Amino acid sequence: MSEQPSTVQPTSDEKLWAILSYLLAPWVSLVIMLFVKEKAESPFIRYHHIQALGWGVVGLVISLLTVGFCGIIWLIGSIYFAVKANNGEYVVIPVLTDLMKKQGWL
Repeated sequence: MSEQPSTVQPTSDEKLWAILSYLLAPWVSLVIMLFVKEKAESPFIRYHHIQALGWGVVGLVISLLTVGFCGIIWLIGSIYFAVKANNGEYVVIPVLTDLMKKQGWL
């Protein structure tokens, strides 16, 4: 997939799924991948749900290792990414986005 798909504005439904992907990461991303595959066909939702899945896994691992200390920082990041997704933007998470692009997931 290209870095940022066309200039078509995402619908409010697509924005909602992207917001939920970040706020309830990684669980909503797993639901999209496993049960709501027609939503994953949208380039906007696909981009955000794959990235939110990675963000959620990294956040859970770091929170477990630091006994929840970094959980607040992760939550603030999730809210920030959800707001950007609501604005129709494609979020770039510094290390994670580059890693996912190199793997061909985004």
